[in-house]
Amino acid sequence: MICPHCDLGIYEDLQRGSTFSTKDGQTWIPHSQICPQCNQPIVFLEATTLTSNNYPLVTTKRFMAYPRDASARPVPADVSDPYRRDFDEAVAVLPLSAKASAALSRRNMQAILRDLAGTKSKDLHDQIEEVISTGKLPSHIAEGLHAVRNIGNFAAHPMKSKSTGEIVDVEPQEAEWNLDVLESLFDFYFVQPAINARRKAEINKKLTELGKPLI
Repeated sequence: MICPHCDLGIYEDLQRGSTFSTKDGQTWIPHSQICPQCNQPIVFLEATTLTSNNYPLVTTKRFMAYPRDASARPVPADVSDPYRRDFDEAVAVLPLSAKASAALSRRNMQAILRDLAGTKSKDLHDQIEEVISTGKLPSHIAEGLHAVRNIGNFAAHPMKSKSTGEIVDVEPQEAEWNLDVLESLFDFYFVQPAINARRKAEINKKLTELGKPLI
């Protein structure tokens, strides 16, 4: 395995810890080891459930608890806070709670549409409709935002639109889809404008050296 701390290849020697159960009926098993290269701890959590005949335990999810896998969905350097921070938090809690992740994503999406797209509506549903109707977004982003409403079933769960930070039930794949759409919004509102600005600066520098007007 690759150590998440020092990025060096190490022999996997995870030791199983004591199991514990949560109120939702899942049994959790910690697995950990110390990296022999950098001497840092690596911890995985494994959620299990019983089969129909109560034996054996079947793993339902497994994720790295420490260190958090920041490489799962890296945020481009051009994305600023608080959008970057909220996205990181939504990614971090996804393995533990899809509902919490989706709530963070909806709040982040609403902030972007308000602050960067200039929407005036208060509800996320209406903000999405407002920004799509301008025709300024690329078709793939507009379709992604439209799907946010459909997958999230805003009509049945109005709290997702009116109180975006509320922890409410999510539809299948909703949390992951929200993150996908946020990444496309990051690219449109942060990454591409930054790339264009850097290109323009490079051209202006060359034109200046040639004694020509700046663009």
